[in-house]
Amino acid sequence: MTNSIAELEDAACIFIIGSNTTEAHPLVANRILRAKQKGAKLIVADPRKIHIAEFADIHLSHRLGSDVALINGIMHVILAEGWEAKDYIASRTEGFEALERVVRGYTPEKVSGITGVPAEQIRAVAEAYARSASSSIVYAMGITQHTTGVDNVKSLANLAMLCGRIGVECGGVNPLRGQNNVQGACDMGALPNVLPGYQKVTDEAARKKFEQAWGVALPSEVGLTVMKMMNGLHAGSVRALYVMGENPAMSDPNSHHVREALSRAELLVVQDITLTETTEYAHAVLPGVSFAEKDGTFTNTERRVQRVRKGIEPVGDSREDGWILCELSRRLGHAMELEPASELMDEIAGLTPSYGGMRYDRLEAFGLQWPCPDAEHPGTKYLHKDKFARGRGLFHAIEYQPPAEACDDEYPMQLTTGRSFVHFHTGTMTRRSPSLDEEQKDPFVQMHPEDAEAHGISPPGQVKVITRRGSISLEAKLSARIPKGMLFIPFHFAEAAANLLTIDALDPIAGIPEYKVCAARVERE
Repeated sequence: MTNSIAELEDAACIFIIGSNTTEAHPLVANRILRAKQKGAKLIVADPRKIHIAEFADIHLSHRLGSDVALINGIMHVILAEGWEAKDYIASRTEGFEALERVVRGYTPEKVSGITGVPAEQIRAVAEAYARSASSSIVYAMGITQHTTGVDNVKSLANLAMLCGRIGVECGGVNPLRGQNNVQGACDMGALPNVLPGYQKVTDEAARKKFEQAWGVALPSEVGLTVMKMMNGLHAGSVRALYVMGENPAMSDPNSHHVREALSRAELLVVQDITLTETTEYAHAVLPGVSFAEKDGTFTNTERRVQRVRKGIEPVGDSREDGWILCELSRRLGHAMELEPASELMDEIAGLTPSYGGMRYDRLEAFGLQWPCPDAEHPGTKYLHKDKFARGRGLFHAIEYQPPAEACDDEYPMQLTTGRSFVHFHTGTMTRRSPSLDEEQKDPFVQMHPEDAEAHGISPPGQVKVITRRGSISLEAKLSARIPKGMLFIPFHFAEAAANLLTIDALDPIAGIPEYKVCAARVERE
């Protein structure tokens, strides 16, 4: 997040797109609903009428995968009406002329034809966002999990810069992370192209700094993304895989392909706190520990580094993740000792400029938000206050591209996936909770009543959902909250795994799969 969670409560306008906020991020949603109570204008863009859309001043039900067109249409209106932040654009950005040329072609009427959103709604959103005293954008995986995911994010940045909303309080572009320490994992280099602190592996000076600190030689080539790893296993160019706290047999798209890839591994090691669908393919399962059994830090979605304190000793034969990795390293010939978490934090601060001022004594109460470059720095409430990290903010002129897979006579409907309010991710924890499992025991597909009638489906009927990758059987739930021609399936249920159906087409830059849209059909069983 460029800004902080607390700032949402005082924003004058909040634009939510690709985020089922009340169900996936309920504490953040509470802040947003407080802002609404204070008089903020709330805009929600989601094909379904999700729960938070009930509180919206404007709900845009745009077609799956049409985000770039929608955002370009909003910017078209802002420029046509002269609502853009002219001084901000002139002093703090570059590339505006190219953006303006592209956006000029996205009239509300043209965009309405692409997105299905009425032209008057597009105009109303443009006015609400551009003319409010402060405006914040909130998004999640409904924006990123597309073959145009990078374009979608860049388009939101375009909109924010166009109105001077980055580098100001209660503004910004604010992605909501899907799990509690995803931000921290990325910060610490759990990405194929960077070392901790987003220092590039291709940067010789950065590599030398870490090589000197760690006493090892580091590769200079960018590594593989998750889906490239799976494709490598399938093809034989990758022979071994070490999985920590992940369940790719359930969470990755086109699961038949993924499971076949896992079965081809010469060595598959899974380190986790429970047995999962992925451990069924493992040659070795190493029992890690939960958050309650270790010390360390998590970094949350607003860049806040917070202490994690051990409450109990590891249960049974389980061991701390760091201990397992150090012991494995020792047995492979490189001696490593697990240092106290506070000393590891000191090492992080010494090697990672954005964490430079963070020590355990400063994290005791509420933690600190990076960047925090030195011991006197209070942490950063919002980013880009006076200038962007690159100097001037760069506009990107982006044309709309349709989803990778189009509907046709054989597969006439669009399928999307997501979370429900009860369960989390692949259900490895929540479905082991009797109370949560009782709340929502069975998989389901949500569809519009008119689609159900056309297919002769009446609840509680079982249906088969079919894509070019496979099929699953599950209960049909009818709701007018979902548009006609669209299906929604939560991806928590192993017995009807939604990712057996999803497409593994990737964003060409980030390598993110297009979980959020593919072609499908439904049949009565």
